[in-house]
Amino acid sequence: QVQLVESGGGLVQPGGSLRLSCAASGSIFSINSMGWYRQAPGKERELVARIISGGSTNYADSVKGRFTISRDNAKNTVYLQMNSLKPEDTAVYYCNAMILSRGGILALPYWGKGTLVTVSS
Repeated sequence: QVQLVESGGGLVQPGGSLRLSCAASGSIFSINSMGWYRQAPGKERELVARIISGGSTNYADSVKGRFTISRDNAKNTVYLQMNSLKPEDTAVYYCNAMILSRGGILALPYWGKGTLVTVSS
């Protein structure tokens, strides 16, 4: 089995910073991509940032220049550094990864349980 565990959420004032982490564990053969999605109250889940195994990244327009995604392949961990946070960044942030498990044939999507980020004064 494969698990994704997020950490690092919390309450921060506008303009502040937070760093989210997500560690994948279990019967992992390889990880194709890792990323972060978020879901604000009353809204659909949306992609925030993604990083693929080669290191290429893509970001939602709303976070470009403020958020940075990075990955430690040795630790199967992805990070999201969030700077200049705005109230509209308030959401539950979910980690997502496309993982090929040991003995598996296809890479499958896995999700963490989410971590709440609240930006408020």
